[in-house]
Amino acid sequence: MANLDHAAAVTRMQTYIEENLAEEITLHALAQQAGYSPWHCAKMFKEYTDKSPFEYIRKLRLSKAALVLRDEQLRVIDVALDFVFDSHEGFTRAFRKQFGVTPKSYQKKTPPIPLFTPYPVESYYLMGEKHADLPPISKNLHVRLINFPARKLILLRGKQAASYIEYAREAGCDVWGILASIKEALYEPVGLWLPETMRPAGTSRYAQGVEVPVDYQGIIPEGFEMIDLPACTMLLFQGDPYDEARFDEAINAVIEQINHYDPKLNNCQWAENDAPRIQLEPQGYRGYIEARPVHFS
Repeated sequence: MANLDHAAAVTRMQTYIEENLAEEITLHALAQQAGYSPWHCAKMFKEYTDKSPFEYIRKLRLSKAALVLRDEQLRVIDVALDFVFDSHEGFTRAFRKQFGVTPKSYQKKTPPIPLFTPYPVESYYLMGEKHADLPPISKNLHVRLINFPARKLILLRGKQAASYIEYAREAGCDVWGILASIKEALYEPVGLWLPETMRPAGTSRYAQGVEVPVDYQGIIPEGFEMIDLPACTMLLFQGDPYDEARFDEAINAVIEQINHYDPKLNNCQWAENDAPRIQLEPQGYRGYIEARPVHFS
């Protein structure tokens, strides 16, 4: 059974790792963040992330390094040293082991790779918890109309999933990292509720994908597919920032408001079959964001 104090301690270690990724990170420093002995914090970390602290650090460093190689014209050795690898050879071995391609080859062709994209473990164990000690959830809802051009969508379908949790159980947790690695992406990866018109028989309503230009000629990851998204208008809804400790409550509050929102306030009506309903990655600092297709009345 999860211990919320332990989950919070592991999340503090995750935050420290993220903020100090370019520096030497010791087990003693992590223990100071966790408030437990080095032995105990290493044991907790493995229990809650399924990785030792230093395996987690290495995977995260390599993923951040991959983005630098993808987006910046730097020498491999310089990237290796920036992410605390002692040598070009050691960095290359670790990179190839994690991604199946050498850093130099990746830099030239930038194929999609499974980036490591961890989440604060505490969030999972706080789902459904009540937090009387925190301020009430904001009821503010920010709404705007956005026109999207025709584009394409690279996605991985599930089988029966109707929500993120169900999809993660079906497809695993590597999908997001692969989508995030696609260099030509127009926007960040998203969760999607697909209309019936975009769902072949035997596939899920919920999926994850990333939008790319209509003339995209790049690699489509194995098991994924690419479909057309026509130009459309969407109502974009955004809640206020929220404390990560109550993300589940904050997200549900915004979705409830959206479900009762009257698009006629914007001279529109819902157009569920025109495009997918889109969910951005929930991040407390920016509030929950979701977009739904409409057309003008």
